[in-house]
Amino acid sequence: MINIDELKFDEKGLIPAIVVDAISKKVLTLAYMNRESLKISMEKGLTCFYSRSRQELWLKGETSGNYQHIVSITADCDGDALTVMVEKDGPACHTGTESCFNSRIYESEELSEFSMDSLYELLVGRKKDLPEGSYTTYLFQKGIDKILKKIGEESTEVIIAGKADDKKETVYEIADLAYHVMVMMVEMGISLEDVRRELGSRHVIDHKVKQEKMTGN
Repeated sequence: MINIDELKFDEKGLIPAIVVDAISKKVLTLAYMNRESLKISMEKGLTCFYSRSRQELWLKGETSGNYQHIVSITADCDGDALTVMVEKDGPACHTGTESCFNSRIYESEELSEFSMDSLYELLVGRKKDLPEGSYTTYLFQKGIDKILKKIGEESTEVIIAGKADDKKETVYEIADLAYHVMVMMVEMGISLEDVRRELGSRHVIDHKVKQEKMTGN
């Protein structure tokens, strides 16, 4: 742990703070803090920034309700930039999007990025556009009963592969199961964020249980 006095604020008394979702690990925004806003952030456990345009402090969520609960604050090796890990109550961007970083300006064709989020967005697009010849379109057109039936079938395949101790086949079947579960999520309006938050809450509970066992309480 380092002291605030060890940080290097710029000539205007500011330090950049990169805000990251502690659950999804997605970069949410880049804001600035001064000594006062950093102290408030640490005291309240909520992000408080310094607005360069308004030249005043602002507590994120104070008007919108989209508070950011701080998990940790980490300085870089030079002590002149911060990473703030948060759990958010709502969109981070004033436009209403989850993150301020949405406008892609370059993407490598060879090193295309895959993520569960990008897959989810693809499935949402399939449900909206229903392109002809797509298996995903077929599932959405058949509806929830067909989707759930496929989840049951893929779950069985995972069990069979796992029982056979076939790692390669198990990975293949898990991928199939994950895909069909995500189709169901899109159909039901369940977001990845919903699942992340649920898993995050269970992690906290599990951590507390482990602590209780260690202390004998």
